[in-house]
Amino acid sequence: MGMKLSQFDFELPKNLLAEYPSENRDESRLMVVNRKEQTIEHKLFKDLIDYFEPEDVMVLNNTKVFPARLFGNKEKTGARIEVFLLRELNSETRLWDVLVDPARKIRIGNKLYFGEDESLVAEVIDNTTSRGRTLRFLYDGSYEEFRKKLNELGETPLPKYIKRDVEEDDAERYQTIYAKQEGAVAAPTAGLHFSKHLLKRLEIKGVNLTEVTLHVGLGTFTPVEVEDLSKHKMDSEEAEITKEATNIINKGLEERRRICAVGTTVMRSLESSVSSNSRLNEFKGWTNKFIFPPYDFSIANCMITNFHTPKSTLLMMVSAFAGHDLMKRAYEEAVKEEYKFYSYGDAMLIL
Repeated sequence: MGMKLSQFDFELPKNLLAEYPSENRDESRLMVVNRKEQTIEHKLFKDLIDYFEPEDVMVLNNTKVFPARLFGNKEKTGARIEVFLLRELNSETRLWDVLVDPARKIRIGNKLYFGEDESLVAEVIDNTTSRGRTLRFLYDGSYEEFRKKLNELGETPLPKYIKRDVEEDDAERYQTIYAKQEGAVAAPTAGLHFSKHLLKRLEIKGVNLTEVTLHVGLGTFTPVEVEDLSKHKMDSEEAEITKEATNIINKGLEERRRICAVGTTVMRSLESSVSSNSRLNEFKGWTNKFIFPPYDFSIANCMITNFHTPKSTLLMMVSAFAGHDLMKRAYEEAVKEEYKFYSYGDAMLIL
């Protein structure tokens, strides 16, 4: 019998939730967890350069968060409705999968109006889950103009636990500095700690930086509600691994270098496309891979990650990688030493 959900529960003091990032991205704290030595050290994020040698490989997720949260008004009643864009289903007919709040008021056939001038309208055409709907957007203009309108009206979707209002700086703070491919509804948060200066120093040292894309969806944050982990179903997320990235990573594997996955999203992407001889294949498609202990990792032998929520799929992956006992010890120490948790929090390097 595998591990149970209850083994991933712990008491997280409220004051350890980071509502704001460190002033300088690379000066958040870094806990260095060494699996071989079973040791835990306390550093700053920028010190991670000391753990890498020339020709080691660091894999980043270059997805870009788009302003996925919109506020509209329901026709007739004018009730304010929050619409969270999840994924585009069809660009020609402008169909989107969304979450709506409050959901009980939104039925098939309802229309929602967005913007002061109500120039963007959406019609509800299907129910997908209790909060999920399929919307068809109606907008007078080309596809490019429609997307521009969504960007104008939308705001940065900060994680739910951040109780403050969205601030202007969040659009930039809640984006990695190497974000390129738009499509995520949440940032791949391990990457938020990198500054331009630190990336430059890694490059000068000879570390090979390469990128994959995984558009983070809400599936990453869906709480696990089954005690038997093998029964949890992950939502699919879109990913791409290019030929160039596979060449750099496979060369690193052949030369027995350190291959570091920056974040759980990178780790999931890499593990979703492994060949029979444990090498990385090119990939373009959707992945719903759920990694929990026990699990044998094929590609990365090092990982950078944030501190995660109790009972989350992210915590389970970290546990599979670090080993459950060591991870438990690391988290107990993180709480004792008051490390900050979640998106804007501190980081962990697992060697």
